[in-house]
Amino acid sequence: MKTWYLYLLECVDGSIYTGITVDVEARFMAHVAGKGARYTRSHPPLKVLAKFEYPDRSSASKAEYAMKQLTAAEKRAVARKAAPKPKKRRRAV
Repeated sequence: MKTWYLYLLECVDGSIYTGITVDVEARFMAHVAGKGARYTRSHPPLKVLAKFEYPDRSSASKAEYAMKQLTAAEKRAVARKAAPKPKKRRRAV
């Protein structure tokens, strides 16, 4: 079974697009090229804010529905929590 992903894109106007796919990078490039969703043709994406892994399409679709119920600010908060934490550098003594 293929792994599915829920992804969040930040668009040039500050809006956030939410979608699902099996290949986030390929889907992002399709959106950038104008071959993705109708929404991203008029709101071009700048970057992938976050991606979340799911075992199947059904669970990814349910998560997508739940994410789409959130405000843009709430989606940004979810993306910040999902971002990898930078490693702290130890200073030489």
